[in-house]
Amino acid sequence: MHNRHPSSRHHDVVGMSPEVKVRRRRQVFMCKDHKDEVIKLMCKDCKKAVCQTCCIIYHRNCRCVVEIESEISAMKSELEKNKHNLLERCAEIKTLVDKLKTTSKEESKHYLQMESDIKSATNKAIDMLKQKEKKLLIELKEMSYKHIGQLKADIESGEMSVQVYQQQAEVIDQALQSESDMDVYEMYQGREAVDVDAVTDVKERGRITRTVFRQDTGQLSRALDDLQLGEIDVQYESVLDMKATPMLHNTINATVGDTEEASLLDITVVVVNGVDTVVFTDGNNKSVKSFYTSNDKVCHSKLRLRARPSGITRLKHNQVAVTVPVSRQIVTVEVNPDLVLLSTITTSKKYFGITSLTPSTVAAGSDSPPCIDILDMTGHVMRSISPLCNGNNILQRPSFLCTMSKGNILVSDCLSTCVICLTPWGDVVFTYSPTGATALEHPVGITATSTGDILVVDYFLGRVIHLTESGKFVRNILTSQDGIEDSTGLCLDRCGNMYVCMSNVVKIFSLH
Repeated sequence: MHNRHPSSRHHDVVGMSPEVKVRRRRQVFMCKDHKDEVIKLMCKDCKKAVCQTCCIIYHRNCRCVVEIESEISAMKSELEKNKHNLLERCAEIKTLVDKLKTTSKEESKHYLQMESDIKSATNKAIDMLKQKEKKLLIELKEMSYKHIGQLKADIESGEMSVQVYQQQAEVIDQALQSESDMDVYEMYQGREAVDVDAVTDVKERGRITRTVFRQDTGQLSRALDDLQLGEIDVQYESVLDMKATPMLHNTINATVGDTEEASLLDITVVVVNGVDTVVFTDGNNKSVKSFYTSNDKVCHSKLRLRARPSGITRLKHNQVAVTVPVSRQIVTVEVNPDLVLLSTITTSKKYFGITSLTPSTVAAGSDSPPCIDILDMTGHVMRSISPLCNGNNILQRPSFLCTMSKGNILVSDCLSTCVICLTPWGDVVFTYSPTGATALEHPVGITATSTGDILVVDYFLGRVIHLTESGKFVRNILTSQDGIEDSTGLCLDRCGNMYVCMSNVVKIFSLH
């Protein structure tokens, strides 16, 4: 009866004896729509298992209905492949996890070692400061010993002089009180015989009058800014794909609130409290501008200057420096992300391009005479670089500069139509000035990635070219077909976006 009932006929019924071996029967599935029908067929078109009645009613127009049993071999084969792939993937992930565990342990040791190295570098700096302190204290002790010795000698000499003068005064007094005229006469005659010069004059010139410790707080502050204990170089998985096709991501209208057309020159991106802020110079409107997004709203700020600005560079995480050639100035600006003028530095030359070397030193390009000057933040020229080729200065108008990750200076010179890579001490690393299809006609904006790749804007040809770290041509990464025209400044942000200045707008392309 158990086997006759539709709902239980597929159940296994066996004897109660322990000697009976149970043969596992194939499980039978009944159709949900037709309770008495066993599912034995499969519609490949609908990818559904069906009974015979379902096949007649619902799948009569389907082209491929087969018995499930006939497909079991192929299904098993496919499942074996899936199982094999899953096991392979599982093994790969296990290997990766084991590798990550090993890396985690190694990195923990590495961080402890870096912590020790930082403390060691700090202790070395402290030891150097203590050596300077010791030297100053020794010098102070010597000066103190000499000065105090002079003062003691002066005191002793003065006391002797007082004693001599008192004795002479007493002798004169005795003569005055004497009733003998000859005593008075002899004393009067001998008054010039007193050897006054034999007594030390305590007011002798050339002696130490006072010792002062003069502390140059500004120089100390600059020295501490430039003090390099070391750098923590964080290497991320690169989001910048130099082989990718750039896609236009956004456009910034730079003429907001202006009565005149903009004339954008140079650009940089700073991160202020996690907000990417685009900062650029506008020549026509004599201003520095910033654009950023706050609470899903595009905001902007403008700082008016007295004359036309040119180059811009990031000094610190929220500070930039801007050249103002006509007025021979470099101004520093704080980005909050709204713009606030911090200082105005007067320079001896007209500087156009500028790039930061350290928080307190910059490299700036001048065309009169053509050179790259290394300046501190007071405008003092620490050294001047004029690289030569065959006895002639390579530079003519270094209007755009960039600092590479290894500290070398990239120079884009529009008049000599070349890109030059210099060390901070003036050695030429390479000069890019080819002929033919890859030649430059008017190079302007220039930037470099953390991996050393170089991007240069050619104003006349309307393109952005990609060079290797050693100055070899790779490709035209943007052309006039991408809407590049009248382009000048160029920079990259941390997210793999490329910013290109045009006359009135900034175009943002993604490279990831």
